[in-house]
Amino acid sequence: MLTMAPETFFVQLGYQYYGSGPWGGQDPRAGAYLPVIHAMRDDLTLLHVQDYNSGPIMGLDHQYHTMGGADFHIAMTDMLLTGFPVAGDPDNVFPPLRPDRVAIGMPATPNAGNGHVPPSEVVKTLDCLTRKTGCGSYATHGTWPGLRGLMTWSINWDRFGGWEFQRTFDGYFG
Repeated sequence: MLTMAPETFFVQLGYQYYGSGPWGGQDPRAGAYLPVIHAMRDDLTLLHVQDYNSGPIMGLDHQYHTMGGADFHIAMTDMLLTGFPVAGDPDNVFPPLRPDRVAIGMPATPNAGNGHVPPSEVVKTLDCLTRKTGCGSYATHGTWPGLRGLMTWSINWDRFGGWEFQRTFDGYFG
């Protein structure tokens, strides 16, 4: 089993910025996981980008999305499942990943980290990505009923929160 849990800075930020940029001066870590993910895509069991502890990230709709609601998770996951030009270069495209290799990473409770969203917002996210219903303001580029699932780095916080994360989403992917 091979999994990766990079932050949005190292993956989706690569849509807008990559490495130190054409003239230098950018953070060289921007999008740094893209070549690793691409090289491992056929062997990767699961990619679960951490959609938390993140600043605003530009989605494929050219709008900045911030943590705290379904739109952020929808936009960030849509990027992985649709693919995108790296640093806006149409000649350098990060191809889409298979939905069965993608999970959404999020904190289980508000105590677990910056970027927690209520379960109702996560259900909106999942419904949008897997059924294209309740999508809100972000229009996805597809529907992916084979989306792998959710990941929380903070299972002990879920226990502290009365297993709300587990109870809410355990049956969703049944």
